[in-house]
Amino acid sequence: MATLRQQLLDLIDKLSPDMEKAFLEAVSEVKSEIVLKEVVERLERQDIEGAIQALHVQPSAFRSLGEAVRQAFSAGGSLVAKAMPKLADFIGARVVWRWDVGNQRAEANIRDLSSKLITNVSEGIIEAARTTIVSGYAQGQGPNSIALDLVGRRSAITGQREGGVIGLNGPQAELMARTRINLMSGDPALMKKYLDLKTRDKRFDGTVRKAIAAGKPLDKATAEKILMRLRDKNLKLRGEIIARTETATSVMSAKHEAYQQGLDAAGRDASLVTRKWRSAGDGRVRHTHMILNNQEVRGMDLAFQSPTGAMLRYPGDTSLGAGAGEIINCRCDVEYNFDFAEAYARSRGL
Repeated sequence: MATLRQQLLDLIDKLSPDMEKAFLEAVSEVKSEIVLKEVVERLERQDIEGAIQALHVQPSAFRSLGEAVRQAFSAGGSLVAKAMPKLADFIGARVVWRWDVGNQRAEANIRDLSSKLITNVSEGIIEAARTTIVSGYAQGQGPNSIALDLVGRRSAITGQREGGVIGLNGPQAELMARTRINLMSGDPALMKKYLDLKTRDKRFDGTVRKAIAAGKPLDKATAEKILMRLRDKNLKLRGEIIARTETATSVMSAKHEAYQQGLDAAGRDASLVTRKWRSAGDGRVRHTHMILNNQEVRGMDLAFQSPTGAMLRYPGDTSLGAGAGEIINCRCDVEYNFDFAEAYARSRGL
């Protein structure tokens, strides 16, 4: 039978596509509600904040992400509860408890996880929009061109908007702006940087190489096609990262809560519990988490300390201020030692 760790990884793999789908559908809905004319009118007045408001990027548009968080949290806690060792109270009586996703603390965890995710996504999009507008003005783009960079251009085939920055974050928007400058610079050294991008559409490589060899900038129409595909690929990448990271965080948070619920039901002191950090154990593990591997702490709330100084109670935990560099695509786990309870139960024949 698969270990609990493997079962949790399988669960994350299973649920991540649901989170990604929720994100992409929310982005598509936001795009569908934008009236391009309203955005252009505000850009013509150089009203940056007004143009951003016309995009209607409200947190409520991403509520489906909150539902995906709840689903992952509920499923993770249920799985952990089934694998929990038998528990006994301090006099040896068998303790029966069931995973309670409606527990006040569990509900607070879900609200916190959902709120942080939705806020980060919506604020990231607004930052990307502001970066795109400011860069567009700086490069001499007109209001209509900037607006299309924001919301995307309609596909002649699907009728849907493609290639806008809606859904991207600030750093991704900066990448788009730099790539536009590089491709239209005519400078071979700058243009070659496009060929190093992992999210580029390789079907355009030949066109870019030809322009580099000629020492000429790409024409505007070709550059726009390349940038549209680059934005789409970065949107997909962002969806994948959000889905994997937030699903894992929700599951690991639920694991922590499940053990806490078991501890509460048994009436046992949390100081009797030890927790050990376990890295994924391969070459993809970030250096800081390699160092964390096998680090042990006592109790339920004492945090593990990364070499960066970041504090985490479990992989993906941001409640103590850990940044994105410690949690994105993390595959680590925490081993909870409840041997005191299991051994007592065995000694009583329970």
